[in-house]
Amino acid sequence: MGENRLVQGRYRLLDLIGRGGMGEVWRARDESLGRHVAVKCLKPLGPCHDPSLTRSLRERFRREARVAAALSHRGVTVVHDFGESDGTPYLVMELLEGRDLSRLLEDNKGHPLPVDDVADIAAQVAAALAYTHRQGVVHRDLKPANIVRLTDGTVKICDFGIARLGHDIGLTARLTGTGVALGTPHYMSPEQIGGGEVDQRSDLYSLGCVLYEIATGAPPFDLEDAWAILIGHRDTPPRPPRDQRPELPGHLERIILDLLAKRPEERPYDARELVRRIRDGHATAGAGTAVGPASQDVSRELRLPSWTGGMTTGHKALGAGLCALPPDPGAALSARWAVAPRRGAGNRAAGHIGPAEARHPEPALPAERTALPAQSAERHREAVRLAALGRWAEAGEAHAAVAAERAALLGPDHPETLAGRHEAAFALLRAGRVAEALTAYADLAETRARVLGADHPDTLAARQETAYALGRLGHHFEAHQVYAEVLAARVRVMGPEHPDTLRCRHNLACTLGRLGRLDDACRTALDVAAARARVLGADHPDTLVSRCEVAYAQGQSGRWEEALRIYLEVAEARARVLGADHPDTLAARYETALSLGRLGRSADALRVYRELIGDRTRVQGPTHPETLRARHGLGVNLGRLGCWEDALTEARDVCLVREQTLGPAHPDTLVSRREVAVALGWLGRWEQALTEYRRITAAREQILGPDHPDTLAGRNDEAHCLERVGRRAEAVELYRRVAVLSRQRASGGR
Repeated sequence: MGENRLVQGRYRLLDLIGRGGMGEVWRARDESLGRHVAVKCLKPLGPCHDPSLTRSLRERFRREARVAAALSHRGVTVVHDFGESDGTPYLVMELLEGRDLSRLLEDNKGHPLPVDDVADIAAQVAAALAYTHRQGVVHRDLKPANIVRLTDGTVKICDFGIARLGHDIGLTARLTGTGVALGTPHYMSPEQIGGGEVDQRSDLYSLGCVLYEIATGAPPFDLEDAWAILIGHRDTPPRPPRDQRPELPGHLERIILDLLAKRPEERPYDARELVRRIRDGHATAGAGTAVGPASQDVSRELRLPSWTGGMTTGHKALGAGLCALPPDPGAALSARWAVAPRRGAGNRAAGHIGPAEARHPEPALPAERTALPAQSAERHREAVRLAALGRWAEAGEAHAAVAAERAALLGPDHPETLAGRHEAAFALLRAGRVAEALTAYADLAETRARVLGADHPDTLAARQETAYALGRLGHHFEAHQVYAEVLAARVRVMGPEHPDTLRCRHNLACTLGRLGRLDDACRTALDVAAARARVLGADHPDTLVSRCEVAYAQGQSGRWEEALRIYLEVAEARARVLGADHPDTLAARYETALSLGRLGRSADALRVYRELIGDRTRVQGPTHPETLRARHGLGVNLGRLGCWEDALTEARDVCLVREQTLGPAHPDTLVSRREVAVALGWLGRWEQALTEYRRITAAREQILGPDHPDTLAGRNDEAHCLERVGRRAEAVELYRRVAVLSRQRASGGR
């Protein structure tokens, strides 16, 4: 694997960010989705290595992919894809923005982490372990380098390279029999060292070692000789952490020492019990850990597995770097592979697909291009910076200029030129210039088909963006045709359950719903949700997105009870997996409130809206569009309960903020203005309502055209107001004009 190489025709390797005995990891760009990812590749060992070892390492690598891909929890690194490229196994995971605990300690110059941080990390890792253990997965190599704290405070477990599935002990035995050292001495449990039965309580012991180190600054057995470390874990009671750090709370010391009990049965029963102890702030009485003088017969014959004979200590959190260690072909790759340094405000972790299916991810930083002059690379970085600031119009012009320069230097059909055109089209779309973006994507798809082939992933990605732009323009029938063609190609090339295939099928389901084919939309979304549950897991974010599309189709069909049930389940799953404050969790709660209102349960809807408004204000701010959307829903349900004065006040407040932040002609602003008009009508103030309706339709006619459905709906509202104020002749004429325009639109096939 080399810099700027494409893996599987999709993942462009940008720079090496980690290397271990088994593999190396690159920061890469997913060319299909335009996001940064981490690509882990198994390094070839060469002809001088034992073939059985090579086979075992490949098996271990595939095992990591299979195990990690089955897990879906906010405390576990997300796996996007895995496979083989030119005979080399690879694993694609989210690129985490943060630092592992090893680096945090290094940054702290050997000093322990703050007590509050220790407790927070303990709670988050315990919750993640509780989840993985429920799935039957034992990590078996938990250490500071495999635990990452993101910049937002989220803690994630990485690297399941030697994890064991509860039902798959045979494979574990074969891997162990190759002489591959499974685990890192400073963090290995006594039963792991002695070759005994290993279960979830071994992970708890390793977590105890990690917490001991971040709480005191050193692991419990801080020795340089691997043999001495192993004997320490097996036979020597650890020194109480408060001997080294007196300010450490007593209950936290008790938890750490309980985790470090020599016998598994003396540790907390499972991670859920540990979560409870951390939450309660005290250790369970009578844990019976060995914290006094060792009562075990230390002088007994040392019976350590044969693989420990030539074992080195490995690196503890504050030890030598990877380059200073003796070569160890069996060493597990540190979690550093998944962590990239911050490269400016425009970067963020590449995570799961959001509720809108994230069909247009943020532009990712490109690889350094040796074929281009430095000025060109700098101009591209400036375009990306403008995009990160939300200045999409300027970003589009900058990307277009870069693409033109690449065409002159490299040729119009060079992949870098085409990538620049893709970025320029994306910026046009985000700037609201959808028609121009459609033209750009269509031209790009045609060029890629000619240069790369009709079924190349990049060609299909451009065609899928074309379909999305068509949908944005209201051309849902044409969008449906393109999605169907792309889907057939993806099934043929990638298979029916490849993530990209499923994403296309999901988009197709959305389009079917917009075409009014609600039964087909619901059935397709159900199929996608079931397939994603099989491939990714029932709680994977993509699976939950498809379940939301099922609920949407059911709601549009009037089956609001079923929709409400799904939204409640999705909200609960997202809170568990992503966190209560995650935007996707908040979105599911909004849909829950909306469903309650549709069912006539406006009092319940008001309660959910008020709680949601409080959380959105705290997390996203009072003027965030989603906060205002929740306030709009609150006003609607106040009106449904007959509280029209309150509803009018709320609608006017929301309309004012939207006008100031989004602009007077923004669709959300116009929706709020219509709610003002509705409230005025219910209060009998029809002249004022007519004024508002006319402002709305004038704006819609200018933006959408005179025959757009929303414009026509506004004209009907005007006509109704004219009737209410006694101007019947004008109302009849307006109704007639609306009918003519509606027939013309229908006959035009739009």
